[in-house]
Amino acid sequence: MERSLRYGRVATFAYFALNGFLLGMWIVHIPTIEQRTGISHAVLGWLLLLLGLGAFAGMQIAGPLTDRLGARTVVPLSATLCSAAVVLPGLAGSAWALAGALLLLGLGNGCLDVSMNAHAVQVERGYGRPVMSAFHATFSIGGVLAALIGARTLSWGWSPAATLGGVALFGIVAAGAATGGLLRPERTGPSAAAGADAAGTASDAGTAAAGTGPTSGTQAASRTDTPRRARTPRRIWFMAVLALMLMLCEGVANDWSVLHLKDVLDAPAATAAFAYGAFATAMTVGRFLADRVAGRFGAVAVLRYGAALGGIGLTVAALSPWVPLALVGWAVFGTGLSGCIPQLFSAAGHADQDAAGVNVSRVAGLGYLGMLAGPAVIGPLTHLAPLNLTFLLPAALCAVAACTAAVLRTPAPAAVHAQADAA
Repeated sequence: MERSLRYGRVATFAYFALNGFLLGMWIVHIPTIEQRTGISHAVLGWLLLLLGLGAFAGMQIAGPLTDRLGARTVVPLSATLCSAAVVLPGLAGSAWALAGALLLLGLGNGCLDVSMNAHAVQVERGYGRPVMSAFHATFSIGGVLAALIGARTLSWGWSPAATLGGVALFGIVAAGAATGGLLRPERTGPSAAAGADAAGTASDAGTAAAGTGPTSGTQAASRTDTPRRARTPRRIWFMAVLALMLMLCEGVANDWSVLHLKDVLDAPAATAAFAYGAFATAMTVGRFLADRVAGRFGAVAVLRYGAALGGIGLTVAALSPWVPLALVGWAVFGTGLSGCIPQLFSAAGHADQDAAGVNVSRVAGLGYLGMLAGPAVIGPLTHLAPLNLTFLLPAALCAVAACTAAVLRTPAPAAVHAQADAA
């Protein structure tokens, strides 16, 4: 079992890195594809919404399928779909063709996002300690590799179709090669309850302290409920709202950090680029460290103090009159946010073993909408206040997340039943 668990963890790392690599290769080629299709920035903005719409739809489709068929089946299929779809934008010759390509790419990405996170929850359950944040860090590394490789192929004059076609073939092969390491679906139903009760006593102390799993009583209750609950518990929806708020904050860093240094602090373009670099680097490093912090202090502490630290960092960046201090603020912001979203995904997946895919899809889906909402929220606010002062809104959202972090605490079995009945 230990060997299969290690293989499962390695396979999960591979799929997270592949997902980040595929999306990164598309992002690197956006300017070239925009020029080739002859569309304006405004039209591209609308088309990118289709990418988000496809991802949201894919998340809602993959969640129930993962619960029904198992991540071992859905993850490689989703990775294959996402890999095959990444070449389509490179082949598009018009706005309509690009629209269809982005919709399919988003669909594949959404399916892969939810199914691989559901499998990550299964791996984490097997380890009995937090391992989720490191998977998300690997996603970021995949994006970095895409930026490096994409920059090189563009410098060689390769067309988007040729580069993305090669990436698609690589992705399909990698998706198939990593399939063997994926864990088989966990047994569910009354027949598994006895085994869960026997193992529960040994694992409850560690998982409860880390905030990364239900108690054995909760597992047994979820497995023996008849009929199955059709509604998502309110606790999961609350986590989804927190994910929306925190990923909106992350979207603000992605879309506005560079402009903040350039337009507000009059930094040169090369220096302004370090704003996003400081945020992204700090977030990646933080995610590699967050699992150890969660294992020692619990998921609630990671969310509470991480969101608070993120809010402080963003406030410093927003109010700083000096470029170096602003860069420090963006780095602190990334450090604080780094472990928050992985803890929400983990808690949602552990809340009910039989509905892990659906619960993760709810949290990931709303979170993704929050990521897309970053530009939409900040943009109009700049008509009312300077850009840097608009950052106080996402800083306030970080404060709300810090104050409500206790939602990650595993409820007692009686509370679970009461919540399900209320829903």
